[in-house]
Amino acid sequence: MNPDEQAALERLIRIAQGDTGQSRRVADFLLAWWNAGECGAFDLTNLWGVDAKIVADMTTVFAMIGRVHSYPDTLGYKESFGRIVQAWRPEAVK
Repeated sequence: MNPDEQAALERLIRIAQGDTGQSRRVADFLLAWWNAGECGAFDLTNLWGVDAKIVADMTTVFAMIGRVHSYPDTLGYKESFGRIVQAWRPEAVK
């Protein structure tokens, strides 16, 4: 992961840990990467409900996901994603 990708991911994580409509949409995006089977897929029309800067970060992270072939926990974000799951998908917490 390059520094721009890391910065974009960390901005999205911070947003997803909030409690706004945009936070929910960002959480949906990130959790689809974490575990789409248990946490749900991401509806692309959710992009319409977030600011352009957030869409740009999502685009950066999407491309990075395709390139690095890794889950967020293997990139050092297990705890951050665990908090997002706890907040937005408590039924998926084991």
